Amino acid sequence: METDNINVEEFLPAKNTVKLKNVKRRAISESGEGMEVEDENNTQEKPKRTRPKAKKAKKNVEPNESKVNMRKVAVPAHRYTPLRENWLKIFTPIVEHLLLQVRFNTKSRNVEIRVGPETKDDANLQKAADFVKAFIYGFDVEDALALLRLDDLFVESFEIKDVKTLQGDHLGRAIGRLAGKAGRTKFTIENVTKTRIVLADSKIHILGSYQNIALARRAICNLIMGSPPSKVYGNLRNVAKRVAERF
Repeated sequence: METDNINVEEFLPAKNTVKLKNVKRRAISESGEGMEVEDENNTQEKPKRTRPKAKKAKKNVEPNESKVNMRKVAVPAHRYTPLRENWLKIFTPIVEHLLLQVRFNTKSRNVEIRVGPETKDDANLQKAADFVKAFIYGFDVEDALALLRLDDLFVESFEIKDVKTLQGDHLGRAIGRLAGKAGRTKFTIENVTKTRIVLADSKIHILGSYQNIALARRAICNLIMGSPPSKVYGNLRNVAKRVAERF
């Protein structure tokens, strides 16, 4: 039996095979200068620039629900009962006169006020927030209503320690000097300066016009520093006479 000579190299894999995937052909120009062959490994790929995607506006969201058109007033625990008892007196002027929407959120314990479709002036939102804050501070509803009727009324708050650092019995005596026997000192300052004052522990809140608040604050600071009430009364009367003469 004859056997043909078999070449072993035919069964071995080819050496140095050229992969067409790694070769890139590019036309230089249309002028017919020829073709160039480049390796993909030698070329540096430019990073792709991605444009930032614009955020899509949420559908079915009313413009009145934004933070700009809403005010939240936190209610401390000791003011829950007065708020519940006087809710109709607070609710009525805000809704009927200012044409705003108001509710008490039981989860976050906040009074939320926002602009409604019938609201004519957005400035009423801040007026309503100041009105509710004044009631939360401890002012009567009738006194706080003046903030809605008049534009030149403000509420100023400060603490006794802002005037003088007092602790223990000294702090208690200072609060007693401000209040007076049965609240006479506080009522006298209110009547002379035409303001309303709330003593909430070591915090003091004053409601009135800018000039009257300055007079009441000066009298209160003198009492905190230790001046006798009789001297403070005399200074108040003299200042009140000067103010009356000017106007």
